[in-house]
Amino acid sequence: MRNTYASMILFSIFTLLLTIGNTEAAELQSSINKYKGAEVSSRTLRQLEPYNKYIEYFSQFTFFRKNHKVSPDFIRALIIAESNVDPRAVSPKNAMGLGQIILTTGQEAAKEISRSRFSFEYVDKEKLKNLKREDLFDPATNILLTCYLISKYNYKFNGKLELVLSAWNAGENHKALSDGRPVPYQETMNLIGKINGYYISLLQKKKRITIYSRP
Repeated sequence: MRNTYASMILFSIFTLLLTIGNTEAAELQSSINKYKGAEVSSRTLRQLEPYNKYIEYFSQFTFFRKNHKVSPDFIRALIIAESNVDPRAVSPKNAMGLGQIILTTGQEAAKEISRSRFSFEYVDKEKLKNLKREDLFDPATNILLTCYLISKYNYKFNGKLELVLSAWNAGENHKALSDGRPVPYQETMNLIGKINGYYISLLQKKKRITIYSRP
């Protein structure tokens, strides 16, 4: 069976809630509950359609650990939560594109990928050596970087998704992460809740489609 990071539905809903402080646990639980019923609409699924080939393709690479891949639906949930599926989105903090990647983070990841043994369709590895701001608006490049970074954080934080998403949102070197705790920002907590809600919605939709399509 194929192993996938993030397919432990999911935050399960966070064993971590048993080990962190009461205040952090309450904030995290509140954010999870807030987005528990999040629904991915048919309109959003249609918006994702042009990018599904990139998501499926780049999520299959085992960047850091053999047989471990990111879940395509987790990447979809992240894209929905971060950019509302807008490849030209720019945040107030100047994060860009579908996955909302800051240029310096993207450049570092792109250089790491350019030195890797992997070769790709859709993205020129030579371009990755000198990633520019406008490259983050290219869906294929942005999705490649998103899949790579999520793989990296999964490896670094042993698949603890509350830490993975804290690294994604606040940077992998944040002090809280070195203590094995999620970053205590409301923005980070809300992002965890949103992605959790959207991911569950996507998995439920896929399950219903599978059931209805059986002969």
